[in-house]
Amino acid sequence: MPFSCPGQSSTSIVPEGLRNKSKQHNNLISLVHEGQPGTLQMCTNRQLILPFALPYLAYVAIGSFFDGLLSIEVNYALRIVVVISLLAWSRRWYFSFTGPSAPGVSVAIGLAGGLVGAVIWISLLAPFILHTETTPWSSTAFLLRLAAAGLLVPVFEELLMRGFVFRLALQWDQARKLGDREPLQTALDDKSVNEVKAGEWSWMAVAISTAAFTSGHQIEEWPASIAFGLLMSFLWVYQKDLLSCVVAHAVTNIALACYVLLTGNWQFW
Repeated sequence: MPFSCPGQSSTSIVPEGLRNKSKQHNNLISLVHEGQPGTLQMCTNRQLILPFALPYLAYVAIGSFFDGLLSIEVNYALRIVVVISLLAWSRRWYFSFTGPSAPGVSVAIGLAGGLVGAVIWISLLAPFILHTETTPWSSTAFLLRLAAAGLLVPVFEELLMRGFVFRLALQWDQARKLGDREPLQTALDDKSVNEVKAGEWSWMAVAISTAAFTSGHQIEEWPASIAFGLLMSFLWVYQKDLLSCVVAHAVTNIALACYVLLTGNWQFW
């Protein structure tokens, strides 16, 4: 069966809208699905919203809707299972995490960036934390949250924020600067985030993706979230890949968990 975009019939390789605009937008990337060599596929940003956003939305929804209804352990276990399943389903539409540099270099830079991110996060969050007695998490709950925060959250959050929102905002900004009367529609229906060049950026893309990232955090975390979002944008521009961002995000989350466990400052979690 031919590989198809989300919401598109598998018998139609190119979306109808793109057939009508193929001459005007012939630079829209043709994606080759790893599991089906030679199958050409064009996916617009509107079609890519679901696979990029669904893991993030599912993680947040489970945490919110079942808060108080399920134990912390069951809540995080459920999130891990659901999100892994959604990432496995969505991976066919994701671009490569690597860029022009060797993966080892990106991992090393991500490790350093993650430690910087942890210092930034703790420093900017500390003034807004109420130092009251907090009940420590159980060992099982801690390990489950550590697994989620260290292995899953960095992947789906960076895919959405720097992988999709950042690139979509960039393409909107580029269309706007070219005088397009409907830049958002152009970015959604005639472009694909998969065609954005490694490290390509604009100030609007940085601002919009950082704002989107910040909006997913509590108000007292906004200063730290803004700084961390800017750090992740810098890594994308400097290292020209998403791998360094994912590694840095993971290291920051794991370092924060270790800080909380060692100091007993559970308020930071």
